[in-house]
Amino acid sequence: MKSGTLYLVATPIGDPDDITLRALNVLRSADRLACEELKPARRLLARYEIDRDPTPVNEHTERERAPELLDALLDGESVALFSDGGSPVFSDPGRRLVEMCVARGVRVVPLPGATSLVPALAASGFDVDRFYFYGWLSPKTPLRKKELARLKSLRELLVFMETPYRLRRLLADCADAFGADTPACLAYKLTMPEERFY
Repeated sequence: MKSGTLYLVATPIGDPDDITLRALNVLRSADRLACEELKPARRLLARYEIDRDPTPVNEHTERERAPELLDALLDGESVALFSDGGSPVFSDPGRRLVEMCVARGVRVVPLPGATSLVPALAASGFDVDRFYFYGWLSPKTPLRKKELARLKSLRELLVFMETPYRLRRLLADCADAFGADTPACLAYKLTMPEERFY
């Protein structure tokens, strides 16, 4: 029997209209839906009148759920994996399931869509031909400072993600590591009415 397909479905990061027609078609037609968290997933599905019951796959459940979903894929079913916002795997759950699919030869189809990275880079005013995406620094100050000290030697544009409640500490640590005169851009609440670039 031919194995199914794992679809990695990008969902809006803020403005709910930033979803593709292809993403909606896959969410309607896949045999199974797997989401990051149930509450935002149900809200998204209800907005587009998709009456489906997704399975949560997140940092707490992925170890247990990934083998179950892989079995379904190996049995020929299709699975649409989507996160609360943006693309699965990219700073979101799903890596374990994708690794298992790749190892077993299951087709993985990433659907392009909303992302914070490209709009933030495009509006930053920096040369974005080369950049280094580090993602999330450690929330622990001593470890974060060590990470920044290691990154200081890189000459590419550095890109970090951070939660609003840790942002002041991150900015202070970046100023300490790179110097207060180092140019920076902060992209805030992208695609939402409160969107700002500082």
